Amino acid sequence: MIITPYCAHETDAIVDLITSIQIREFGVATSAEKQPDLRDISNFYQHGAGNFWLAFIDDELVGTIALKDVGDRVCALRKMFVKKAYRGKTPGVAQQLMHTLLEWAEGHGTREIYLGTVDAYHAAHRFYEKNGFREVSHDAVPNSVPFMDVDVKYYRYRF
Repeated sequence: MIITPYCAHETDAIVDLITSIQIREFGVATSAEKQPDLRDISNFYQHGAGNFWLAFIDDELVGTIALKDVGDRVCALRKMFVKKAYRGKTPGVAQQLMHTLLEWAEGHGTREIYLGTVDAYHAAHRFYEKNGFREVSHDAVPNSVPFMDVDVKYYRYRF
């Protein structure tokens, strides 16, 4: 497995991976058009402590994860998606993506990371909790943290 930061990669594969999981697999009411950040990754994510990573196995895109710097040493974890065939302990795509993000965030002085998610991602909720994220109320999240309109659960990680 190779995990690499986004660097002018073809965005069609990224958009397809993420929206197919959101819409076809979990029935989330969203679209590629509602996520313009996916067509402007370098400008939206790659500044300050932010970044966007891609996981490849045998040149196949199998996962993504993003960190958005929102200021004041606070970031938002976004766009964590792994193809169904690559979820679980083997080969550990999600865990390696998370490790990459947390190590980067800590190395760039991040104090807190927030994320929003939909109710349907039960396995993801357990995964976040196992990785040190704690559920918080929406009111506990800084206004600077961007969410999708479908998000209903919120988590925080503190360094």
